[in-house]
Amino acid sequence: MKKVTGLGGVFFKCDDPKAMNEWYTKNLGLPTSEYGVTFEWREVDDPSKKGATAWCTFPKDTSYFNPSIKPFMINYRVED
Repeated sequence: MKKVTGLGGVFFKCDDPKAMNEWYTKNLGLPTSEYGVTFEWREVDDPSKKGATAWCTFPKDTSYFNPSIKPFMINYRVED
């Protein structure tokens, strides 16, 4: 199994993704779009290497998380 190197993305279901994105923009300053937010960053050991972590809302009836029935999904970055 490869070593986890960070978070690739955080995704969650909600009743109204557009309203949820607007709340996060207004109250937390996240520059959301219909696709959520992409946080860009650089590797600590090699700042010339860039990476990204995604944050995104989904409608509660999405099948994107299948076969899971959980209302959230976390993706990890791994060495490979």
